[in-house]
Amino acid sequence: MLEVELKSVVDDLARRRAAIESAGATLVFDGRLEDRRYDSPDRALTARDHVLRVRVYRDAAGTRAQLDFKGPTQRDDGYKVREELESHVSDADALVAILDRLGYVVTIAIDRDIVQYELGGAMIRFERYPRMDDLVEVEGARDAIEQAIAALGMPRAGFLTDRLPDFTRRFEERTGARAAVSRAALAGDERYDMSNA
Repeated sequence: MLEVELKSVVDDLARRRAAIESAGATLVFDGRLEDRRYDSPDRALTARDHVLRVRVYRDAAGTRAQLDFKGPTQRDDGYKVREELESHVSDADALVAILDRLGYVVTIAIDRDIVQYELGGAMIRFERYPRMDDLVEVEGARDAIEQAIAALGMPRAGFLTDRLPDFTRRFEERTGARAAVSRAALAGDERYDMSNA
């Protein structure tokens, strides 16, 4: 499966949520999303621009998890495109133990509160980090992405193919504050500094 997406800083989260809700978007998740990216100690996956990730969703209904693989990032006609494979798992703790036994280590931790919608074949996810700009990610077929961006009412030029470290760098340059995209980074754990991503 190919993942096609764009991201932007959100200027007004409540206003943009209201805009897509009035356009008919369906709320599919409202809760915490925890990502743990794994690599070998020599960072062989990172060197090939591959991502191995355990993603855990937590909300009032409970917890669900998935294992994801992403291939190298490509930029195609103004969109970020990656191969993406995912599998849902019933026991995230066992999956983490398996990765640990195989010698993988967590290299990046990302914790955010998200609100995720579907609209016309596009996924729209608002992301709030411990200390960083709020972001919106739009994913789907290209025409569905464009329709979702129009429904958001935000400038199209603000939607970029950039990765999270690019957004954190711009936040730090603009504010002079250190970005924190995980609870560990907020607590000062340098292992999860996005500048190492």
